[in-house]
Amino acid sequence: VGRTGAVTPVARLKPVFVGGVTVSNATLHNMDEIERLDVRAGDTVVVRRAGDVIPQVVSVVLEKRPEQTVKVALPAECPVCGAEVERIEGEAAARCSGGLSCDAQRKEAIKHYVSRKAMDIDGFGDKLVEMLVDNGQIKQLPDLYRLEHKRVAGLERMGDKSAENLLAAIAKSKSTTLPRFLYGLGIREVGETTAKNLVRHFGGLEAIRRADEEQLLAVPDVGPIVSHHLRVFFQQPHNLETLDALIAAGVHWPVEEA
Repeated sequence: VGRTGAVTPVARLKPVFVGGVTVSNATLHNMDEIERLDVRAGDTVVVRRAGDVIPQVVSVVLEKRPEQTVKVALPAECPVCGAEVERIEGEAAARCSGGLSCDAQRKEAIKHYVSRKAMDIDGFGDKLVEMLVDNGQIKQLPDLYRLEHKRVAGLERMGDKSAENLLAAIAKSKSTTLPRFLYGLGIREVGETTAKNLVRHFGGLEAIRRADEEQLLAVPDVGPIVSHHLRVFFQQPHNLETLDALIAAGVHWPVEEA
């Protein structure tokens, strides 16, 4: 389950050596791909590394299929939080409807927010995010700025010095730019370029928050889908509370002219 709630099927494989690495997982992209391949649990499959990086299932070796295999069904509930899984017409991906109440989405949202192209918090790796969410120190993004030295230092493989460095990096990240902050919020379809274009066009966060569809469509690189995701994001009360809490925690950026 990813940052946007996309529920992605993954094939667990008996480890096999492909193109210089041992592969034990391969992406199956979405349910359409599972149906196209007619891949089932217990099947023998042909695997390749797409672009020499991501392992993917190419085909099923039908003559090796065990008897009485069952077709893979889309789960009705999120395997992480139990919320309903929705499949919107015209979209390939199925999505968990749990939002940030889903641990998987929360973890991915935090990983995205602290990443190099977003808030660029040095030393904040994926494992650390998972530990902090699992032990309840981070429930939502603003909690990043409330972490306590003593509790962080008590984590596995941390210690005083590492905790000190991490908290210093978090404090440093409060001084950022609006495009980085906007990108870090993880709004669907809003990448680095779109974030920059929005800031260049509107100047400030308040103007972006208040923009209607017509105003958003006037921005280069923003079409109906992106404008829809932006309006949905800025209409959700919990998103606005998160924004206000991040700014109250001291996140700031230089004012830019539209």
